[in-house]
Amino acid sequence: MWPLSSLFAPEPLPVIESGGLYLRVPQMKDFQQWRELREQSRAFLTPWEPEWPADDLAKGAYRRRMRRYARDMLADEAYPLFLFRRCDEALLGGLTLSNVRRGVCQAASLGYWMGAPHAGKGYMTTAVTAVLPLAYDLLRLRRIEAACMPANVASMRLLERCGFQREGYSREYLCINGTWEDHLLYARLRHDTALPRQHLREAPSAAQ
Repeated sequence: MWPLSSLFAPEPLPVIESGGLYLRVPQMKDFQQWRELREQSRAFLTPWEPEWPADDLAKGAYRRRMRRYARDMLADEAYPLFLFRRCDEALLGGLTLSNVRRGVCQAASLGYWMGAPHAGKGYMTTAVTAVLPLAYDLLRLRRIEAACMPANVASMRLLERCGFQREGYSREYLCINGTWEDHLLYARLRHDTALPRQHLREAPSAAQ
């Protein structure tokens, strides 16, 4: 029996290139950059994320994260990507299509984070715009959902720039930094305003 992921996407996912940036599946070799950026951005990120485990930045925890990512992709449940700047290979942040639902739904949830030094420069707008053709054409999803806290004006504006429409308000939707927080609900359908196609290329092998 074929793994479910092979029915919807190549293995591994292709690298996505756009506007001097690229997105690819996280790798173990990214640990040091990831740890440093997350530590540097802790105060910036914690108001908008679930509580960080005590060992979140440890190498063992990162290794478990990589194993979970691999299982999630194989099961067609989630697709994580790291965002890099091409000119200096700097890690800027991350983006995940999670909670993939098939059958009569064909939907997923979009989440993202940006390192504090790189916020407000338009990088995540480029990344979200670039990943949508992959979601619709390669993963064959019809609907991409996203949620943000009402106080997160920057995230609201990002989603709206990328063609997401506000659909509702959900009380105590997610536990963020230890508190159950209300969220605004957004979604973007496959047939919503067309996006320019991004350049997809095959991911390099582990040896490269």
